[in-house]
Amino acid sequence: MIDPHLADLRKTYAQRTLSEADVLPEAVPQFRAWLEEALAAQVDEPTAMTVSTVSAAGQPSSRVVLLKGLPDDAGFLFYTNYDSRKGHELTAQPLAALNFFWPGLERQVRVEGRVEKAPETMSTEYFQSRPRSSQIGAWASPQSQVIGSREELEAREEAVAEEFGAQDTLPRPAHWGGYILRPTRLELWQGRPSRLHDRIVYELEGATWKRSRLAP
Repeated sequence: MIDPHLADLRKTYAQRTLSEADVLPEAVPQFRAWLEEALAAQVDEPTAMTVSTVSAAGQPSSRVVLLKGLPDDAGFLFYTNYDSRKGHELTAQPLAALNFFWPGLERQVRVEGRVEKAPETMSTEYFQSRPRSSQIGAWASPQSQVIGSREELEAREEAVAEEFGAQDTLPRPAHWGGYILRPTRLELWQGRPSRLHDRIVYELEGATWKRSRLAP
């Protein structure tokens, strides 16, 4: 049965167009240009991205994390607990997909590629730049594992805070750090009227990005 309240929800996209002449030759610099427009437009959570991974059994899973850098205009950087579900899935299958959606600009970006761990020095530098409370949280939370209660988590937080005393900067735990997704495919999506959206896709062939237009 179709829920009429959901079935009738729709929006006409008509803010902008997207043509091959509008985009840069390289995928990540083009993404950076769009990201800078999203930042300038002050859209909500411009760096939020859905990260999708696949288990060894082929079960996909997704979650939202924050983009933390574009190293060398050749990758997408994010940080997490290596012992989390996504960490284990990336160990078993180091491939992932990212999705950015900026409703205020009627834009979406899809990215696919291979994932590698960020250099340890990069992970440590970022970890120690975070607020002390976030550093404590990374030590305290056994991410993705079952816990008995909220109180148990808060007790772990208190224990970590007590262990490190008045230290403003904590050592980075070995189970926490960065990942860099090296894209092999990146798609720009610009909403258009009548659902005839503009889609430009970059696909990496050797060391060269090939651009094509996709039907909506």
